[in-house]
Amino acid sequence: MVEIRGIEFQANTDNDMGIEFYNLSHRFGFQCPNWPYFKDVQIDRKHYMAKSGVLSQTITTTMHVTTHIDAPAHVVQGTPFIDEVPLPHFFGSGLVVSIPKKKWEPITAEDLEKACGHAIRPGDVLIINTGWHKEYEDGDYFAYCPGLVKSAGEWMVERGIKVVGHDTQANDHPLATAIGPQRNGPIMPHLEQEYYEWSGGRDWKDDFPEWEPVHNVLFNNGILGIENVGGDLDAVTGKRCTFAFFPWNWDRGDGCIIRLVAMIDKGQKYRIEAGEAF
Repeated sequence: MVEIRGIEFQANTDNDMGIEFYNLSHRFGFQCPNWPYFKDVQIDRKHYMAKSGVLSQTITTTMHVTTHIDAPAHVVQGTPFIDEVPLPHFFGSGLVVSIPKKKWEPITAEDLEKACGHAIRPGDVLIINTGWHKEYEDGDYFAYCPGLVKSAGEWMVERGIKVVGHDTQANDHPLATAIGPQRNGPIMPHLEQEYYEWSGGRDWKDDFPEWEPVHNVLFNNGILGIENVGGDLDAVTGKRCTFAFFPWNWDRGDGCIIRLVAMIDKGQKYRIEAGEAF
C-alpha cells in the first residue's frame, strides 16, 4: 500500500492483484509541451474550496497534446473517427523495443526488423523507445525528434501490427509534417538551412517529398498511432507487456489524450472475468 495525502491506495507494483502497472504517459496540464503552432492548454477553476466547497475545472485543449492516440480520420478523409474504432483496438499484448536515435535520424523497417522481427506477433501493440522521451519539454523536442519513415509503416502493415506507439512528436518524421515543407508548412522555415548543413547539402524537399506518409500508410490499414509516449518507458523496454489505452467515447473525435499503461503479471495468476451470472 502507498499513502497519498493521508489516503491509502494499492501501489503500482505491489497490489492485491499481483499485477505491476507502469505509466507510459507524459503529464497533461498547465504549460505542458505543445506542438509549435497549437494554442496552449487552458485550465480554469470554476469552483474551488474557498468559493464553493468543491473543486470543478474546465479545460480548453487540442487532443493532440501530451501522450495521445490519433484516429485514422485525423489525417485520412473518410476513415474512422475515434468513437468508431472497436474497443479491442485499445487493449492488447505486445513489445517495448529499444531503437536509440539522435536528432532527425529515421526509424526504418530495417531498424524494426533488427529490434524485434524475431519476436513480433500479428496483432501486437508495438511501443518504440528512441530515448527522446527524456527530451520531452517545451523546446527543441518537436523540431529535432527522430521519426518513422515510410518503410517502417510498410513493415508494420506486413507484420500485422495493431497499434504503434513511440516517444517522438508524430507518427512521421518532423520534417514530413507542417514543421517542414509539407502542406501548410514550413511553420519553422529556419530549419531548411539547418537541415541543408546537417545533411551535407541536401534539400529537405527531396528527402521528404510526401506529406505524412507514415500516417497515411498506417491509417489506411487500420493501424493507430500513439504519439509522445513517456513516463516509465525505460522500466519496461525489452519486455512483452499487456497495454491499455482507452480514449473517450467522443463522437467524431480526431484523436484523444490517453493514459497509456503497461501491465505485467509475473505470477500469471490474474485473469479476466468470464462474465458468469451472480
